[in-house]
Amino acid sequence: MGRGQAAALGLALVAILVGAGLGSTGGLPLAPTSSLPTETGTEATVDPILTVYVSGLVATPGVVRLPEGAIVADAIAASGGALEGAALEAVNLAAPVTAGEHIHVSGPGETGSVAAASAGNGLISLNQADAAALEALPGVGPVLAERIIAHREERGPFQSVEDLLEVPGIGEAKLASIRDLVAVP
Repeated sequence: MGRGQAAALGLALVAILVGAGLGSTGGLPLAPTSSLPTETGTEATVDPILTVYVSGLVATPGVVRLPEGAIVADAIAASGGALEGAALEAVNLAAPVTAGEHIHVSGPGETGSVAAASAGNGLISLNQADAAALEALPGVGPVLAERIIAHREERGPFQSVEDLLEVPGIGEAKLASIRDLVAVP
């Protein structure tokens, strides 16, 4: 084997090794986000996983596992994508997904959107309800419903019902009147 052939073989080997390390992540190496001890005492890295339930007009309704930082669009894609007739305009596709969330893609004739009318327990989900579902709450009209939606879009999902106090126009009295009707699953 000549020098030129050896150099070409060496470059090909380097390209294969580099490609193997970068190919599975779209060209960028992933930094470990957490680590778990293994039986040998060494640490193995694990990406945090969110488990969510996707129902409605998607190709494969059911439980999906997503990486931390996923958004509603990712959950719908992991369920095979939306079917024809899905009311995607009623879903905030850019909303961050939270563990244990129920994402419902509504269709023709359904009211509400992403589990808007229910958080799985008959309560209205503050993190998923559309304006119409929020307006069903006592003392919540179109303006206040939009403020609630804007708050969660700007600051991320509500962590507790009490976080509603951060929304302009909601004070202790208003919170007391809706506290038992909402949830933050």
